[in-house]
Amino acid sequence: MRHVKMKVGRQPGRDLARVRTARAAIGAGPELFVDANGAYRRKEALAFADAAAGLDVTWFEEPVSSDDLDGLRLLRDRAPPGMAITAGEYGYDQPYFRRMLDAQAVDVLQADATRCGGITGFLSAAALCEAYGVPLSSHCAPSLHTPLCCAAPAAIHLEYFHDHARIEHMLFEGAPEPADGMLSPFRDRAGLGLELKEPEARCYAI
Repeated sequence: MRHVKMKVGRQPGRDLARVRTARAAIGAGPELFVDANGAYRRKEALAFADAAAGLDVTWFEEPVSSDDLDGLRLLRDRAPPGMAITAGEYGYDQPYFRRMLDAQAVDVLQADATRCGGITGFLSAAALCEAYGVPLSSHCAPSLHTPLCCAAPAAIHLEYFHDHARIEHMLFEGAPEPADGMLSPFRDRAGLGLELKEPEARCYAI
């Protein structure tokens, strides 16, 4: 775990100060990622990217709406060197990912197996990444994506989203624990390695 990601875009006027505070808190070593969830307009995003590059921000996720492929391509073409433009977490089928890749809209494609058709859909997105020569990053659900990313040569990392990790450990046996900054699947457990903790989950039944 060599990267830290934070949200930006809710109050654009405060974002740079917040990023500066985050950089001071984590020090010079870890890479700092930002995720705008499509909150910026194109020129706002360009201005933020230029300023954030001075704070060694290396990942700018959804600087504009993920449906604005031209805007993402603009950001990808004009972002400072060393800053990856990324999107794709809302992808739900192969044509969605193909359109994004055909538009050359992202440096790294994101995919989420809980949204894009499960394991089959995620591996389909991974195959497109291999075909287009674009890296893949998984979105949230670390216990689900750990074995899938191990099976996807294009995968470069997965998101260890704290709330998801907490829920996974509450409700599933076999959720992987970080060790020395790494997540690894259990090789002695079948399938995804997860087993529902039925007594713990029963109180959430509806």
